[in-house]
Amino acid sequence: MHMIYGNRVVRREDVRISPLDRGYYFGDGVYEVIRVYAGRLFEADAHFRRLARSAEGIGLKPPIATNELRGLIDRLLALDGVTDGTVYLQMTRGVAPRTHAFPSAAEPVVVGWADPYERPVAAMEQGVRVVTVADIRWLRCDLKTLNLLPNVLARQQAVERGAAEAVLHRDGVVTEASAANVMIVKNGIIRTHPADHRILRGVTRDVVLRLACGLGIAAEETPFTVDELYAADEAFLTGTTVEIMPIVEADGRPIGDGRPGPVVRRLQRAFAELLPET
Repeated sequence: MHMIYGNRVVRREDVRISPLDRGYYFGDGVYEVIRVYAGRLFEADAHFRRLARSAEGIGLKPPIATNELRGLIDRLLALDGVTDGTVYLQMTRGVAPRTHAFPSAAEPVVVGWADPYERPVAAMEQGVRVVTVADIRWLRCDLKTLNLLPNVLARQQAVERGAAEAVLHRDGVVTEASAANVMIVKNGIIRTHPADHRILRGVTRDVVLRLACGLGIAAEETPFTVDELYAADEAFLTGTTVEIMPIVEADGRPIGDGRPGPVVRRLQRAFAELLPET
C-alpha cells in the first residue's frame, strides 16, 4: 500500500510523521475525503475548492498545486488498485516547537491515501436510526479542520445508544450530523440548515440540492428543530460515504411511517445515474 507524502507517492511504511507536527498536537490542519467510483474521483473540483477554502480559512498556504496533487492521486489509485473507495487528503502547518502562534519557518506537510470502500447499498435501502446530541463544537464548522473530537464523542454516543449516526443541534435547532449533513421533507418540501459557519457545506449536500431542482422538488435552506425532525414526513443524511441515507428513526421515534419515503427514493435514483459505470 502507498501514500502521498509531500510531492511523492511512497510506500506507507516509508512515511515518517514527526511528533512535533502541529497537526499532531494542535490539530492545526485541514483535510478532505473524496469518493472514487469506477476509478474516477466524484465531484473532484468541488472537493479541491473546499480544501483550498479550508486552508485559506486557517491561514495555511498549500505547498502543492491542485493539478500536481490530482496527478499524485491518480498514481496512488493505480498503484493500489483502488477503483471504488475513498481518498483521504490532509495538510498540516508542519513541524515546529510547540508554541501557539504560527511558526515562521515551518513547512506544511501533505499526506494522503486511498482505501477501498463499497457503496452502503443495504443501509440506503433499509434506512438508519439516529439519535440527537447537543452540538458543542466551535463556531467555524464551515472549515474542514482536524479538530474532530466533538464529532467523535457524538458518534460514540450514537453507537452506545444503538444508532448509526448522531444528529447535532444547538438549542434545539438541528445543524448537521457528526459526519454528514441532514435534510428533512415536509409536505413535499426539502429543508436543510443554511450553509453558514455552523455547518460544513457538504459536496453531496450541494449535489442533492441540484438534483432536487432538476426533479422539480422544492428545497429550502432554512433551519428546522429537533421537534420538526420528529414530525417530518421523511429525513435523510447526505455525505461522501453515506451518499443519500434515509433516516427511519430518531431518538426511538419513527420518521414518517418508519420506512424510506418517495422523495429520498427519487433522489437516490437520480444520484445513482450520476455515477460512472463500472
